[in-house]
Amino acid sequence: MALRIKSGIKKNRQSQKRNQRNTMVRSALRTAIKNLLTSVSEKDVTKSNELLKAAIKSLDKAASKGVIRKKTASRHVSRLSKKVHEISAASI
Repeated sequence: MALRIKSGIKKNRQSQKRNQRNTMVRSALRTAIKNLLTSVSEKDVTKSNELLKAAIKSLDKAASKGVIRKKTASRHVSRLSKKVHEISAASI
């Protein structure tokens, strides 16, 4: 839409707001996953379990907001849980 038309101006403004919100959510999501993966590589079981809960929460939130798709979030949760359970089983 043209930026001289009222509806086009509003649509552009809405798009910028959504883009900024989605970027923030996606950034927080990536940070949570990165923190979890570093904890897993250090083989810290208790910290990994805490960070797994945080990562799952941020993944679910991002999926509910439409930043990522539901099945993508589910796939990430599954893979991260598998990694955490592998190190917890190895430490026993």
